[in-house]
Amino acid sequence: MRILITNDDSYKAKGIGVIADIMQSFGDVTVVAPKKPQSGMSMAISIGFRQLAFKELSRSEHVSWNYFDATPATCIKFALNQDLCGSMPDVVVSGINHGSNASTAACYSGTLGAAEEGALNGIPSIGVSIDSHDPDADFSGIEHYFPEIFTALMENYPAGSGIYYNVNFPDLPVGEIKGIRVGYQGIGRWGKEFLTWEDAKIKMADCPVTFGKVEETAAEEGEEMYMMVGEFIDDERNNDEADHLIVKSGYISVVAHRVDGTDYEEVKRLRSLGLEKEFVM
Repeated sequence: MRILITNDDSYKAKGIGVIADIMQSFGDVTVVAPKKPQSGMSMAISIGFRQLAFKELSRSEHVSWNYFDATPATCIKFALNQDLCGSMPDVVVSGINHGSNASTAACYSGTLGAAEEGALNGIPSIGVSIDSHDPDADFSGIEHYFPEIFTALMENYPAGSGIYYNVNFPDLPVGEIKGIRVGYQGIGRWGKEFLTWEDAKIKMADCPVTFGKVEETAAEEGEEMYMMVGEFIDDERNNDEADHLIVKSGYISVVAHRVDGTDYEEVKRLRSLGLEKEFVM
């Protein structure tokens, strides 16, 4: 099996090293990860008239490590275009992301954006995340349970569907994870998303995240500096099958996403309203 791996926390993050080690038992691994952190990039691509740096970091018989100074989805594009796996990979695995990608976070996630890029190209794709921003998080649960989840998903993958899977692990050691549940993308939104730079520095002072932090820059005259932080606001329509609530309850959540975002029931409703017309030419 040819396995293509990326993430959005950069090639230096511990999570991508863990998933690369896990996946070696399934086949040949090619890692093409962003050079710098690319969280929140969704399916953004690195277009524009600028240079994109690629570097091979190491290579052995079954594992190749590389970085590309681009978004996660662009890393997948580059690997496919340059045949870095030797031919089309059998699967794309994106992660392990430091931080939950359940509920609304899935809409913004660079981790899921890379998985969606794989699915867009007809490749089975899986995003993997843990509900912890600690750069030295406990990945024992993923090491123990992800091979079982991966095998089950790959053995029953629906061909030609454009489906990609979002797997989120609770921040718990292996012995405290209660089980695995299949759910839906939770409903929610973010509020109080912007803090002044000074307030943000106070709030983030004890944050364990070390990768991805930017250096403070001097404000130009008239500018006010802010930082995007935010608080998640749950929605009362959620039930215990919402992925973020599954994770909160101590279970691993598995959600099926689809590249095709069409609401087919709404299409039928719009047609029933007589919206479609033929213009006389």
